[in-house]
Amino acid sequence: MTFIEALKSGDFDAIRSFPKTDLHIHFVLGGNREYLFKKTGYKIEPIAKPLKSMSEMDAWSAKYIGNLFNSPEGHKLLIEATFAQAKYDGVTILEIGEDVWGLGKFFHNDIAELIYAFQEANNRIAPEIELRLQIGLSRHCPIDYLEDCLKHFWGHKEFYSIDLYGDELAQPIENFTPIYEKAAENGLVLKAHVGEWGTAQDIVVAVKALHLNEVQHGIAAVQDEDVIGVLVKNDIRLNITPSSNVLLGRVLDMSDHPIAQLYRKGVNVTINSDDVLIFDSDVSKEYLRLYQSGCLTAQELDDIRLNGLKNV
Repeated sequence: MTFIEALKSGDFDAIRSFPKTDLHIHFVLGGNREYLFKKTGYKIEPIAKPLKSMSEMDAWSAKYIGNLFNSPEGHKLLIEATFAQAKYDGVTILEIGEDVWGLGKFFHNDIAELIYAFQEANNRIAPEIELRLQIGLSRHCPIDYLEDCLKHFWGHKEFYSIDLYGDELAQPIENFTPIYEKAAENGLVLKAHVGEWGTAQDIVVAVKALHLNEVQHGIAAVQDEDVIGVLVKNDIRLNITPSSNVLLGRVLDMSDHPIAQLYRKGVNVTINSDDVLIFDSDVSKEYLRLYQSGCLTAQELDDIRLNGLKNV
């Protein structure tokens, strides 16, 4: 059976058997719920309908994650659960990492301990998966604080990429330019969350200011042909998370998701989970939802899957 046939038949087991990437996933919410239930007895329920505000998402996180995993041991369990989920879902390239503030909170300010936690879980649970270790930054943090935290990360070749996330309006994207210049010097793939809540022009501003290689979300680009042109000309990849976009009210219906227009206009796109535990959004489900909604054809989805497996 081919991937195309698996989509057409709706065979989840078959869909999961094919290699896929997950290049936009936050491991704290990216784990396998059955794995976590067996380890803790906690039953983590996904949301069932679109949220009305980000405060509702915060309330969900407080209820199901909150202090339950707010310790070094709990944090490492979430890392394990994310590898278990990726293995279950047929993900062969997984890009996850730690927010810089987590180094002190969960790893005693020991960068070697942080790196080991991810690599050990990778090797023990899913050695067949290529781990692309990421440095995470929050837009809400002062720049001088982030720069101080990053002193521990620079020079460690185990890190593959850097990503900026949080409220797109928290502070001007240009504030992060010095950090991204340093990240480029360290050979990191440059990524940032933009164009989910903001505008198409915000995407262009971010790409130019930070010299981004990839954009997490970027769906607002569909509003502006010139922005689409910039993405195509510069081969800026958009790592898109369809169910997350729908359940956060950024897209009204899966059948009308902007990924179809962006892909058909030549934008480099991938399909990803974002937060498995809250959105019930493993990568195989994302592919099947996009197909069954009529958003993309099975052939188009297979093309996107294979493209994601190529090296950057």
